[in-house]
Amino acid sequence: MLAVLTVDQQDSRVRGDEVPALLKLLDEAVSAQSLAPPLRAFQRTVGDEVQAVIADPATAVELIGTILRTGGWWVGLGVGAIEHPLPDETRAGRGPAYVLAREAVTRAKSSPHRIAVVGADRYRAEHLETTLGLWAGLLERRTERGWEVHDLVRHGLSYDEAGRRLGISQSAVSQRAQAAGLVDERRARKLARDLLAEMIGPGREEGS
Repeated sequence: MLAVLTVDQQDSRVRGDEVPALLKLLDEAVSAQSLAPPLRAFQRTVGDEVQAVIADPATAVELIGTILRTGGWWVGLGVGAIEHPLPDETRAGRGPAYVLAREAVTRAKSSPHRIAVVGADRYRAEHLETTLGLWAGLLERRTERGWEVHDLVRHGLSYDEAGRRLGISQSAVSQRAQAAGLVDERRARKLARDLLAEMIGPGREEGS
């Protein structure tokens, strides 16, 4: 089993083509976070849509987080089998995972948080979609101050160190972190990774 992530831009006629910027952002996220690269990198498929094939659950979840933070995209995650060998072009791939990803991104367009998951394992897919939806809702409410604390803590700083960097007390950092839902986000990330790992299962390397 593999994950196919399909992402479609919202309001492209009003906002213009943001695909190149998103492709650059996702590529930088893989490098900056030392993630296992997708088996097939994000590539424009049709119109304002991009797609990637991903084997590593942590990579998929972190890149979904990057997209959710950016905003302005419908996100569909399909988890299932893919025909091997994989073609060089992401958009040339075939198999149930592609069909499931298409179903997911279509459903995301009517989802409250604009993200949907469809998988061969329907039970885990439903729970993963719920987890990602709650996470998306949390990110939608996060303020700029909350993001400041998030970014510092994610880079390994303690609350005390973050406070010194921001010129505020450790107590104020803790209050911002609580308001920003940092603990809930960390739990959501872990649960999403675990659920996706169970859906993908063993033998995730290319050609398996």
